Amino acid sequence: MEAFMKTSIVCCAVVAICSLSVLAPDSSAHHAFAAEFDSEKCQDFTGILTKLDWQSPHAFFYVDIEDDAGEVENWSFQTYALITLRRNGTGRQLFIENIGKEVRVRGCLAKNGRELYAAAGLLRFSDDVLHQVGQIQN
Repeated sequence: MEAFMKTSIVCCAVVAICSLSVLAPDSSAHHAFAAEFDSEKCQDFTGILTKLDWQSPHAFFYVDIEDDAGEVENWSFQTYALITLRRNGTGRQLFIENIGKEVRVRGCLAKNGRELYAAAGLLRFSDDVLHQVGQIQN
């Protein structure tokens, strides 16, 4: 009986630990700017805001940008954390109001070579007001 009790306690402890690990937030989901983006490869982009993906921990917005050959490419830009955007007055509604309008973005390219993807730093919507939406780059 005593061996059964010890085994039951150990099993309960293992189940509890496994349950807690499943419920724990993913700490690898958030990362430093320098881990993913190259601050030496920043550039200005101008195009039409097409879409917003407002998800934690970062928002992503999409801009149709014409390349040198005249072809339209849909770029994806990552922003600060949502709470930081809201605190600095750049909320979800502001992005939604500007879908279909021209925007200008200062962004840095991904280090891993992923195409059409950058971290946004500064953003101007159609009202010509400058918004800091990510780490400021060179």
